[in-house]
Amino acid sequence: MLTAEQEQQLVQCIVAGDKERFADVVREHQETVANLCYRLVGNKLDVEEVCQQVFVELYGALPRFRHQSRLSTFIYRITVNVVSKMLKHEKRFLPYETEMEGIYEGIEQTREDDMVKEEQRRRLLEAIGQLKYEQRTALVLFSFKELSYNDIADVMQVSLSKVESLIFRAKKNLQKIMTT
Repeated sequence: MLTAEQEQQLVQCIVAGDKERFADVVREHQETVANLCYRLVGNKLDVEEVCQQVFVELYGALPRFRHQSRLSTFIYRITVNVVSKMLKHEKRFLPYETEMEGIYEGIEQTREDDMVKEEQRRRLLEAIGQLKYEQRTALVLFSFKELSYNDIADVMQVSLSKVESLIFRAKKNLQKIMTT
């Protein structure tokens, strides 16, 4: 993990035109962005397109990066914004896939998993997909990406109290969905 000073130097190099350094950033964050996109969108077919758009927007936004947060937080913010724009502009809600192919880094799958655990995972992912987009985003950032409430507020560009409310409501709604 880079220090804040190293991140600042890295961003300065990229803004100055060092495309190889940007390629390093893409390689370093590509899997994390893909996982976040998949959790937010739920459709593997759109993940590649969304990831590509995230990095295009990141490249354009780097000159405006003020180093008030970590670069990864800035990348999460761009990812959430790109997904949100895509859903609004295309006016479509993508089917939230529930198949497990090991791309969920937060839910480990082992050979010893029995059918009951797999069914529980499937139901949980399906339930997450039924949440409103803002609730799903806050819950995914908190539960799977393990961001703090402050970082989530920064990524989603909402108040801390809104993050608390979104996560609380998401957990309540998940509980309702899972018990029905």
